[in-house]
Parts: sequence; C-alpha cells; structure tokens
Amino acid sequence: MGPAALATAVIHRLKNQGHQAYLVGGCVRDLLLGESPKDYDISTDATPDRVRELFLNSNLVGARFGVVLVRDESGDQVEVATFRSDFDYDDGRRPTRVHFEVDPRADVLRRDFTINGMMMNPDSGHVLDFVEGESDLRARLVRAIGDPEHRFREDQLRMLRAIRFAARLDFAIEERTLAAIQKLSASIRTVSSERVRDELVRILTEGGARLGFELLDQSGLLPEILPEIARMKGVEQPPQFHPEGDVWTHTLIMLEGMGRCSATLALGVLLHDVGKPPTFRVADRIRFDGHVDAGVEIARRILNRLRFSAAEITQVEALVANHMKFVDVPRMKQSTLKRFLRLPRFEEHLELHRLDCLSSHGDLRSHEIARTKLAEMPAEVLKPRPLLTGHDLIAAGYLPGPEFSRMLALVEDAQLEGRIHTREEALALIQGLSL
Repeated sequence: MGPAALATAVIHRLKNQGHQAYLVGGCVRDLLLGESPKDYDISTDATPDRVRELFLNSNLVGARFGVVLVRDESGDQVEVATFRSDFDYDDGRRPTRVHFEVDPRADVLRRDFTINGMMMNPDSGHVLDFVEGESDLRARLVRAIGDPEHRFREDQLRMLRAIRFAARLDFAIEERTLAAIQKLSASIRTVSSERVRDELVRILTEGGARLGFELLDQSGLLPEILPEIARMKGVEQPPQFHPEGDVWTHTLIMLEGMGRCSATLALGVLLHDVGKPPTFRVADRIRFDGHVDAGVEIARRILNRLRFSAAEITQVEALVANHMKFVDVPRMKQSTLKRFLRLPRFEEHLELHRLDCLSSHGDLRSHEIARTKLAEMPAEVLKPRPLLTGHDLIAAGYLPGPEFSRMLALVEDAQLEGRIHTREEALALIQGLSL
C-alpha cells in the first residue's frame, strides 16, 4: 500500500467513525515543501484504546503518550497519536504527565517548532495552522512554538534539532529561538550521549553539514558537545598547502563539499585533522608533527564518548590514520599499494582524500592514480589467495614462533609484487632467507 496510502486510509476510517484525524508534523512540512516524507504521523481525538479497536493490526508503543503503531499487510506503518497536552518535563526529555485533548490546537501548542506544528487533511490539502508555520516556511525560518526558553528547558535536545532542521532545509534560526539556544547551550550536557550522537549524525549526513556546524558554533553548542572541533578555530596552516585558511575553515569547506553520505565518511571528514590543534608548532614553517596519531587517539575518545559502535569507530579511525598516505601513492611499492587499496570500504578513503585536496591545494593526482589502480585491480589481485600458511611452514620443518609473521609477510610482498606465483617459489624464497 505504501505509507502515504496507509496514512490516508487510516485517516478515512477514523473520520468515518466520527473522529478528527490529520497528518501532522514533519510529513506536513515536507509535503508543503514539495518533498516526499520519509514517514507519516497522524494526530486524532480518538483515544488509544479506540484506535486499537478500529485497527486490529496495531499495537501501543507509547502508552503514557497515546501513541499507537498501525501496520498494513505489507509491513508499512504509521504512528497514530491522540491529541494531548504535556506537563512537567522533569527529566529534560519526556513529560511526567499528559492530558488527552479533543482540540487539535492544544496538541499543536506542545510541539517544538512552527514548521513541525501544522496539520493537514490529505484529501483536500487544507492545513490547520495555529502557529504560523506556513508563514515561517515561506520565510525559511526555524522558530520555536511559544516561549523558546520554555520549549528548550522541556527537552534540551530540541536545541540540536533546531540546528538540524535549519541545516537540512537551509533555513535561518529565528532570532529569539537562537538567543534561547545561546543562553541554554550548556544544558545540552544533561542530554544522553546517544541522543546527541544521533542528532549529530543527522546534521552531518542529511545535507547542509557546513551550515549545521556553523550554527553549532554560533549557538554555543559546539564547545559543549565537541570541544575538540571548536579548538580548530584559529589554528593556522601553511599557506603553500592550505591557502583556504585555518583548520576550522578547511574542515567547513570539506563538510560543504561532501553532501549526503555515510556516517563514517562524514565523521572521517569532521575528524581527519582533529589532531592538528594539539600538535601545532612553528619551525621553518607551520608544522603538525604527529597529528595523524594524535588525531586517531582524539577521534577514538570522541566516538567512544558519543557511544558509536565498535565497527563505526574502527572505520573512522582508519580514515583518520590513513588520510595522509595518499601523498605516497605515486611512489608506493606494488605490495604497499595493494595493501592500501584493499582497506575496508576504500571508497570512503578515496572520497575523503578528494575532498581534502579540493578544500586545500586542489592537486588530485594521487587521488586519480589510486582511483585508476583500484579500478584496474580486481579483488583477487589486491588480495590473492596466500601461497603459504603457518601449517605449510611447520610441514617444511620450521618451528612456530614470532618469525612466522615476518616470513609470511615477505612471501605476501613477493606475491603482490609479482615476483613469485607458486607454493614452491614461496618455499624457495623462505629457504633463501637468513633469519
């Protein structure tokens, strides 16, 4: 059926049974902007029990908040929530009590931003707009509903959500709303790491990442959640390699260039030079000795602090650790080059390097060499089946020990460079070594 058709069918049934029902929130915003919503939410005066009575294929997912998930046979689903007012956000996240309402206006006034506070009849397209959301859409503004400070004290994560919506939509944040975020920015530290992480990933990957980070900086949120990134500001770079300016400016230009992408690539872009501020020194020129190793360690700390998965951390660490190796690509031995090209998800390394170059000196020669070599070499060439294993060395009379790794690495080097091709040649190579 599809989520749009399912939402329309649910609204029709609710109305036919004498209830009010509308599309609400982000889906209305997106429809008015001419975009396809990712999901559809419905708001109604029907109680949760009544919704479940009308839709057998449903279950209560927010008992306290009157939210019911309705599914169809194909697995599509929509959330149906009863009109409500919220009271007393004691934990800075959820209301401690709610009151079900029959007036849609009461439901709208509890929501976060005017552009997310509109309701729509899907048949006629008529919009119920109690908060001038349509006007703010036309003005390209993110504005809190009601008193901004009150909205953000209820749920501090809304401050990051304001940044995300402004960045993704290329909107400005309304003056009083931005001032409230600036005043309350330190309170973002009370929000769980996981919730902050999820909003940061959306800011980085939904489009408009540069604007997002400029707004994080302008709002005062950046030093609260990512002080390591805030320290990039004003850190000068050698102009012969970075005519664009300091580390912060370089990173912003890269964020602007990457568009929508994976979370790991976006994090790699954000963090690839995070080791520069603590390693900055001036000698014959500005230098950042050891900034890669420092960057890997700092990136690991940030990602652990934000509760990223082990797999994500491993990939981002690899992106930071290897981003400077492209300069050596034209001179790499075949064995070294092949090991480099077979790094997991090498396409992300390539893209990070391309953005790095375009945001600084503009020289893409190493990128083009690596990209061409990667296209020319199938997986079996980059990582051929080993000619020897540890078992083969034992069978040949060698005693297990630390030298095994060195012997096998030398054999693989020779294999990758095309100097040997058979097990017999590999054994002969080992026998000719003085270990």
